[in-house]
Amino acid sequence: MVIVGASLAGLRAAETLRAEGFTGSLTLVGAEQHAPYDRPPLSKRFLTGQVPADTALPVPDGLRACWRLGRAAVRLDPYSRIVTLADGTGLPYDGLLIATGAAALSGVLPGEPGPEQGVFTLRGRDDATALRAALTPGRKLLVVGAGFLGGEVAAAGRALGLHVTLVEAGPVPLARAVGTEVGAFVETLHREAGIDLRTGTTVAAYRTGPDGRLTGARLTDGRTVAADVAVLALGAVPATGWLAGSGIEAAGGVPTDSRLRALFPCGNAVPGVVAAGDAARVPQPLAGGAAPALGHWSGAVEQGAAAARTLLRGEAAPAFAEVPSFWSDFHGVRLRSVGLPALGDTVKVHECDREARRLEVSYHLDGRLVGALTIGRTSRLASYRRTLADRVL
Repeated sequence: MVIVGASLAGLRAAETLRAEGFTGSLTLVGAEQHAPYDRPPLSKRFLTGQVPADTALPVPDGLRACWRLGRAAVRLDPYSRIVTLADGTGLPYDGLLIATGAAALSGVLPGEPGPEQGVFTLRGRDDATALRAALTPGRKLLVVGAGFLGGEVAAAGRALGLHVTLVEAGPVPLARAVGTEVGAFVETLHREAGIDLRTGTTVAAYRTGPDGRLTGARLTDGRTVAADVAVLALGAVPATGWLAGSGIEAAGGVPTDSRLRALFPCGNAVPGVVAAGDAARVPQPLAGGAAPALGHWSGAVEQGAAAARTLLRGEAAPAFAEVPSFWSDFHGVRLRSVGLPALGDTVKVHECDREARRLEVSYHLDGRLVGALTIGRTSRLASYRRTLADRVL
């Protein structure tokens, strides 16, 4: 078995393979030099120094794996069943898991400065380490994109004593992901924390000084913003470019069936190949079999385990039918959700107490529950989860 992607989904798949009786050769390939580590803290407590630089995930003593770290996969031949690494090594496989995750969107504007000039993206541990060094009190931080990642980075910047400007193209933060009702609540949290939130605009051009360092940006509404540091939180794209020429059309993620088997464009399963996590597009029962991009920690865990079972059992493996969930932390509150809020055509607000920082909303499609979200009311999600689980199992 070969697992390409030595992060959360890949590690969970490896653990599942061993736990369910696989005794053969097991190889994990990772483009980064680091052993598997936990990514969610990187945009939160890692930046504020509340957790150490090493967020390594525990690796079981009995995993008995061959680690190929710092060597990215560059080519897949699904007919010869060989994965080729950047150093020219060819790895034959009987079963292959594609779990290469996603990469941050960057380079959106011509001549966009890079980290050396003060403009960062945040996806991995090295990104977070470089950004943390730049977030010193009193500096001016510009965050482009007020989604979950952008909101977390902005909150961390304020906690560290930076002057923070957060720009968002939409009318409120998170509107596309969880609706305007939740977005308006989050907007209040950002403004109360002292963040200069600019909605309905984004960056048109960056400004730099004679030394090439970032000094600010011009926004699409014509206003200017001063900044020493900028973070682009504009989303991510599946890290599947290495699959070009394999016959798998994976620009938007590896398409899979309900057992996470990778699919050719004709709809046939690629022999011996499965996919999981941010690199995969997995059918969601709540979405009627559509495969929306999710990018959640829980999805990587659950899909990694499910893909491993498919490698072991084939058609006898159960179809993937988990209820998606995610969380986000900023300004001392925790936002948690179950289901697929973005699917809803109706949002019902059951509680909205801005002073107490409590919110409970549910999302419905054609009158049926498809998701729920709370702030400060996590215990209320259990009943929503049960209802959604009854629909997908």
